[in-house]
Amino acid sequence: MSREAPARFCERGRVRFPPPTLLVVLVHGTEADTAALREEVVDVLEPLGLRLSQAKTQIVHMSDGFDFLGFRIQWKRKGGTTKWHVYTFIADRPIRSLKAKIRALTGRTSQQDLAAVLIRLTQIMRGWANYFKHAVAKHVFDMLDAFVWWRLIRMLRARHRWSWGDVRRRFTTPTGRWRPIAADGVELFRIASVTVSRYRYRANTILNPWQPANPA
Repeated sequence: MSREAPARFCERGRVRFPPPTLLVVLVHGTEADTAALREEVVDVLEPLGLRLSQAKTQIVHMSDGFDFLGFRIQWKRKGGTTKWHVYTFIADRPIRSLKAKIRALTGRTSQQDLAAVLIRLTQIMRGWANYFKHAVAKHVFDMLDAFVWWRLIRMLRARHRWSWGDVRRRFTTPTGRWRPIAADGVELFRIASVTVSRYRYRANTILNPWQPANPA
C-alpha cells in the first residue's frame, strides 16, 4: 500500500499513516471471494487518501505462505502428524541481511580490533534475535551461531597465521571443551543461547473492541 501524498492527516479520522503502510487481510473463502474483497478494500481506502500498490498486492493461499515484516507466515502440516498449523518462520531476506553484516565485520583481511568486532556483532545479533525469538527460530539461531563462530575463526587464522592446532590450543580447555571467543573481557554473543518463546494460542480470549451485530 502506498500514499498519493506521504504522511498526511486523514480528514475524517485524524489518523496519520506512515508511508508505506502494510496491510494483511485474511479471507475464509475462495480465490474469487478474495479478489472481490480486494476491490472492496480499494473503495474503503480511497476516502482515506490511500491506495493499494498493484506491484506489491498479492493473493496467495496460506499453504504457499507470505512474507510480512520479516516473517514467513505459512500453513503447514506438523511433522510426523496429520495436523496442519499456521507457523511463523523467519523469512529468507532478513537472514541474508544479517549474514551480510556478519561477513562485512569478519573479513579475512580485516584488521579491526577483535573486541570492537565482538561488541558490534553482539549489538547486531542481540537485537535481531530479540525481534525474531517468537518465531520458529531455534534451527536458524543454531545455524547463525555456527556461521559467526566459523567466520571469526577464519578471520583470526588469517590474521595470525594460525594452524588448526593453534586454534585448538587457544580456544579449548585441558579437558577438550571449547572456550568462548573473547578479547579484552568481551565475549562473543551466542545467538543460540536466546530462548525461543512461541506465542501461546489464545483464540477467543483476546479482547475484542467490536461487539457482534446480533449478540445472543
